Amino acid sequence: MREEELQFEYIEKLKAYVSNLERELGHQPTCCVTTFGCQMNARDSEKLVGILQEAGYKLTENENSDFVIYNTCTVRDNANQKVYGRLGVLNGYKKKNPRMKIALCGCMMQEEKVIDKLRTSYPFVDLVFGTHNIFKFAELLVSMFESKGMIVDIWKDTDQIVEDLPVSRKYSYKSGVNIMFGCNNFCSYCIVPYVRGRERSREPKDIIREIENLVADGVVEVMLLGQNVNSYGKNLKNPITFAELLQEIEKIEGLQRIRFMTSHPKDLSPELIKVMKQSGKICKHLHLPLQSGSTRILEKMNRRYTKEGYLELALKIRKEIPDIAITTDIIVGFPGETIEDVQDTLDVIRQVKFDNAFTFIYSQRTGTPAAAMVQVPEEVVKKHFDMVLTEVQNTAREQVSKYEGQTMEALIEEVNENDSTMVTGRLSNNTIVHVKGDKSLIGKILPVQLTSCHGFYYIGDIKR
Repeated sequence: MREEELQFEYIEKLKAYVSNLERELGHQPTCCVTTFGCQMNARDSEKLVGILQEAGYKLTENENSDFVIYNTCTVRDNANQKVYGRLGVLNGYKKKNPRMKIALCGCMMQEEKVIDKLRTSYPFVDLVFGTHNIFKFAELLVSMFESKGMIVDIWKDTDQIVEDLPVSRKYSYKSGVNIMFGCNNFCSYCIVPYVRGRERSREPKDIIREIENLVADGVVEVMLLGQNVNSYGKNLKNPITFAELLQEIEKIEGLQRIRFMTSHPKDLSPELIKVMKQSGKICKHLHLPLQSGSTRILEKMNRRYTKEGYLELALKIRKEIPDIAITTDIIVGFPGETIEDVQDTLDVIRQVKFDNAFTFIYSQRTGTPAAAMVQVPEEVVKKHFDMVLTEVQNTAREQVSKYEGQTMEALIEEVNENDSTMVTGRLSNNTIVHVKGDKSLIGKILPVQLTSCHGFYYIGDIKR
């Protein structure tokens, strides 16, 4: 029996347990799924919600629910601490509602020390699983109903990819699509390869079929997801490049926009630049993590490119695709970083002119090579971080402001949370724009005149 078929059998068993629970409670059981971390986690959460709703749960945003699951991240230590803090609150809810179930999954659960802490300090948690067996969620829930005490099911790795299970999308008009899982890069500061496993690419035909089904269901924009999409296809029986995959996806009728992340600079090919340049559907936005502008620090990070190599690549992309927005990630305070290294980072920011940057203070992650290196004093890191953040913000404002007065297409995504007479849209280059309108416009791609720039976003008018 195929794994998908087996899991649908477990969903049927789960329905019976949820139905019994509904009779006992006197109301439809509620569930709350909280997501920490990246877009891949958000996509995983849509799968969890899909199975829970298929089984009979009612989705709510209230954590005082009959079933609560945290889909965790562990890229930075503060993400772990946030989860531990919230568990204390959930314990209070569970004492008042003994039938309440609590589950934890995601990257944080792949750490052995986390499991040990959960067993000793948080025994009220009912189910714990990781990143590799999320497709067994229905099966694990059945086990949870049939057992007492904490169930822990953590896999060290897997080569299985199971995607054809219920999904409840957060947005009707756009969707993430996993094209690969895991990472082979082993940057010295990063725990992802240890918790997400080695790279595994999905077959192109399965990706195409999923996107075709999404488009038939009203999706106009997809975000292709992977820890390093540029290395997609290398481990397939019939290898295919990421650029070739994009060309196949572009042929799908009805699909209007294609986004992707994340790209590793060492793997971004001239072929990909050419495909992006010629495409009518690939968005004019590239997220290209820098992490540091210092070749010395990049070597310690095991990034496998130099400052000069990154600059050459980024400036080539700027030349080939002049209207592209380039965003990035920057880590400040990596072990051994000096003011000279920070000056190198500032130099790259000024030359590339990033349209936006996610700037982080280095987070020491146990089990990574960088954790054993000599750390930079906190007060020094804070000073360097402020310098980098100021430069990034100044550059981003300059980049965003250059579109003022132009008319560009925006995908209308939601009613503005601060003003219900306006809606919020996103340009191809990922810039946000607010325009007058109502919820009937959500999901439509409309021409918008960018009338006034407000730092990092625009106020605009829909062109009728």
